[in-house]
Amino acid sequence: MRYSEDVIEQVRNANDIVDVIGQYIKLTKKGSSYFGLCPFHGEKTPSFSVSPQKQIYYCFGCGAGGNVITFLMQYENYTFTEALKVLAERAHITLPEVSSSGYDRSQAELKEKLLEINRTAAMYYYEQLKSEAGQIGYRYFREKRRLTDATITHFGLGFAPKSSDALYRFLKGRGYNDELLSQSGLVVLSERGARDKFWNRVMFPIMDTNNRVVGFGGRVMGDGEPKYLNSPETKIFDKSRNLYGLNFAKRSRKDYLLLCEGYMDVIALHQAGFTNAVASLGTAFNEKHAQLLRRYTKNVILTQDNDEAGIRAKLRAFPILREAGLNVRVLDTSDTGFKDPDEFLQHLGPEEYEEYIRKAKNAFLYEIDMLRRSYQFSDPAEVTAFYNETAERLCGFSEELERDNYVRAVSREQQIPYGELKQLVERKMLTAQKKRTEQKETQEVRGAAVRKSGRKQGDRGQIPSERLLLSWLCAKPELIPQITEYLRPEDFTDGTCREIAEKLLGDPRDGETVSAASIMDSYSEDEEKSREAGAILNADAVYKDLSELSLQDLEKSLTEAVLNIRRASLEREIRDSGSDLQRLQQLLSEKKALSGLRIRLQE
Repeated sequence: MRYSEDVIEQVRNANDIVDVIGQYIKLTKKGSSYFGLCPFHGEKTPSFSVSPQKQIYYCFGCGAGGNVITFLMQYENYTFTEALKVLAERAHITLPEVSSSGYDRSQAELKEKLLEINRTAAMYYYEQLKSEAGQIGYRYFREKRRLTDATITHFGLGFAPKSSDALYRFLKGRGYNDELLSQSGLVVLSERGARDKFWNRVMFPIMDTNNRVVGFGGRVMGDGEPKYLNSPETKIFDKSRNLYGLNFAKRSRKDYLLLCEGYMDVIALHQAGFTNAVASLGTAFNEKHAQLLRRYTKNVILTQDNDEAGIRAKLRAFPILREAGLNVRVLDTSDTGFKDPDEFLQHLGPEEYEEYIRKAKNAFLYEIDMLRRSYQFSDPAEVTAFYNETAERLCGFSEELERDNYVRAVSREQQIPYGELKQLVERKMLTAQKKRTEQKETQEVRGAAVRKSGRKQGDRGQIPSERLLLSWLCAKPELIPQITEYLRPEDFTDGTCREIAEKLLGDPRDGETVSAASIMDSYSEDEEKSREAGAILNADAVYKDLSELSLQDLEKSLTEAVLNIRRASLEREIRDSGSDLQRLQQLLSEKKALSGLRIRLQE
């Protein structure tokens, strides 16, 4: 049994989808909808639409779509019940006590078991670190890394013994079966038997923002490879949705977070009093990490290593953070000769590090500094190329005031005459604008996306009309009673359109709450249908946005849509009437009467 539709609808209505999704990604209003970069696939141009009228989202690029509940299910990997409870708590709604569905219950139980196994493994590793066999790991932390016992305990650091199946034997002794242990990512099963994922390594438990152990990182003792190893992705661990140390950093009173490169940098910074440090988990920093940071701060300082790899990591992270709406600065300690925060703190201490934080540089100006290094300023051609590339990057600031402020700053720092740089940027902006104008119809992202995912090959004129009308009815449900006078669900050609029409135009006495959000709910377990329904219910974002239509244009467009659908329906029936002359005559008469229908609709 699951919660009643009334309860689900109450929770949905109490959580505005724009507010909820806006906590995860940066949204910008365009027409009646909001757009942002899709959190479910990589993209540079926003194609992720959120409709406040319909309370649904849809990505015109990858087809992901749903309502506020399914967004949390997709983004946070929640079950339906978990997502509903989070939203109910957010809206201060007390849910009635009901038993979960079989699937939800089994998924929740599996996650609890995996969390229990990870918690048990973390305690085992910690105890091993303090044992005689773990002294090599303990000395590594205490002597080489200069960590205190309090820090070791605070982060739950541990040691995986040299035996390749020690943890497996320990967990089997606790009663866990092979299938569960395999799903935990801590044990690898093969024809040759079972072996531990981690052995002869110092261990770093990875906790989520609720302080639950969801995975592990391990550094090998000695010269083995790989040097660092992380847990594989599991039901409870997704590298892209977790940042090491965020469970502690989120409680920091500082208004910024320090983004580091690895576990030891985070731990060293926390030990030195910088409890706002976090790091990505053995994977490149990505959009999901940026969205996670955005939930806790508006300001990020990049502190990756000063070597070439660290510089590349900073330059990759900057545009991702900026697209997420975060203010970004770069802490550059290259003049000290120390590679990373850990080395810096060991030699110069926290006071000096605080001073470098105070002097952290605007990330864009740092990017231009790094760009300058790749050009030979003794060659006039290289100087020209540097000016041009700098101007290209300045064009990335769409807001005129912000762009001009950066032109002034770059001019000052790089000793480029302000007037020359401003003119160069304006010329490039004008060229880009011309190109966009010339290619508008073919380059527009939303139109291209619908052509790719919305229309099937062989669609006739009535299919866009069907999609557009249904999306309008979801945005303006008060139109439904008027439309039911002229159209029936069976008038719709496309299969999914017909199903949605049955929900919207069906018998209103059945008590069903009909909304775009509830319609998307009905397709939540069928990915292909969900994508198709999302494209249909968001057709107005591509064809004709209601907010951009005058009353006269709206009436005209509605009339044309109804007539197209009804005319196509009659033509199908005429073709299928066969030898039934009486029915054929009736249908031809109805088709002839369509001109009168136009008049009635307009009235």
